[in-house]
Amino acid sequence: MVSSTQQFERIRKRKMTTSGKRNKRERRALGTPAFPVHIAGYDANAADAPRKPK
Repeated sequence: MVSSTQQFERIRKRKMTTSGKRNKRERRALGTPAFPVHIAGYDANAADAPRKPK
C-alpha cells in the first residue's frame, strides 16, 4: 500500500500539470486580437506601402 504522503504528492503534481495545460489551452484559444492592417489616413504612396500588381 502506498503511503499517504506519497499519494498526495502525486495527486498535487497531477493537478498542477493538468491546470497548467488547461491554462495554456485557454490562452492559445484567445489568440491575437483582430486589428486593422492599415489605419485610417494611411498613405498608399508611402515608402512602406505594398506594391500593386500591374
